[in-house]
Amino acid sequence: MTASPNIDTGAAQKGQRPELRLRPNKTPQRLRRGFPWAYDNELVLDRRTRKLAPGTVVDLLDADRGFIAVAALNPSSKIAARVIDTDRGAAVGRDWFLARLRAALAFRKRVFCTPYYRLVHAEADGLPGLIVDRFGDTLAVQPNSAWAEAYWSDLMDALKALLAPSAVVKNTSGRARGLEGLPDDGGVAFGAVPSLIPVPMNGATYMADLISGQKTGLFFDQRDNQAFVAGLARGGSMLDVFSHVGGFGLAALAAGANSALCVDSSAKALDLARKGAVATGHGARLTTRQGDGFDTMAALAADDARFDAVVCDPPAFAPAKSALQAGLRAYERVARLGAMLVAPGGYLTLCSCSHAAGLDAFRDVSLRGISKAGRQGALIRTGFAGVDHPVHPALAETAYLKSITLRLF
Repeated sequence: MTASPNIDTGAAQKGQRPELRLRPNKTPQRLRRGFPWAYDNELVLDRRTRKLAPGTVVDLLDADRGFIAVAALNPSSKIAARVIDTDRGAAVGRDWFLARLRAALAFRKRVFCTPYYRLVHAEADGLPGLIVDRFGDTLAVQPNSAWAEAYWSDLMDALKALLAPSAVVKNTSGRARGLEGLPDDGGVAFGAVPSLIPVPMNGATYMADLISGQKTGLFFDQRDNQAFVAGLARGGSMLDVFSHVGGFGLAALAAGANSALCVDSSAKALDLARKGAVATGHGARLTTRQGDGFDTMAALAADDARFDAVVCDPPAFAPAKSALQAGLRAYERVARLGAMLVAPGGYLTLCSCSHAAGLDAFRDVSLRGISKAGRQGALIRTGFAGVDHPVHPALAETAYLKSITLRLF
């Protein structure tokens, strides 16, 4: 996609970009302290402004026309402006993207020895609404905001200059793009994408499907949590519920677990888990069971099954505030069923990727569920997303992933 005439042309001096003002009764202090969004009810969205194309880069001003930041406008979104730079002279284009991407890459290279990680984590990497996952020389890109979509051509040019990828997949599924009014028009942007990409992580080999898999094909965010739990399962049995492609189960086998059972509703995901186990050299020690996670845990409990380590990593039950109460009830039920399956002295790990459910609320309902299962224990670890998923300090939504691990008596 090429930039529209309304979007930053590279000449960024004062007066050459459209201006967007805060309403007179809205203070700019939160934005000046680093909050990256301005909502539609905080801005003067008049007839002129609403005619600007989604993704237009503007100068965001306070009510007295004092400069606040360079921002990207989407007049049809609740998040109507996303801060992208605090330098009024910034010219948003290929070179601007290249500088941001270089900074993100330099950090990942300091903490990872192999090129498998999240390269760009949206606002926390200074690229709002943009996700880039790296799978060796293949990239999966999620332009989840209107401005990232509008600047797709410049973004691709910058990625090619920095990494020379052999292929790029444009992933456009998910709730975020719908909220931005963007279409689901993803696919291979260029190059030839392998049907499966082996990803080495935590001593295991995972099989990532970048075309038809969930999200961008693999969840890098659980890397550290999987490594910790894998050690607890050494020499014992592991149950990985809502396993996707075997995230926790394969790591446990690689760390020396005697067996792992992966449970997921997706037959395709379980097939990838089995292929990963074979590639890791532990195919004989992995079993899979397709079915609803709740129903399968209940059936295992009815059969008096017990495991040395149980992990429940469900999808987001509370993706928005409107779903919070129902989501918390679901997390409590997961905790109750999971606790019933842990052998005495074993370990239970519960995870939530819900933005709306904070750590305190998630932990409280999880402990309630464990109590309802008649179990007691000690909390031994609280986990979060890996370092390639940094948290924007002013945006709680970026701290979405949380996990708790308990030793049950």
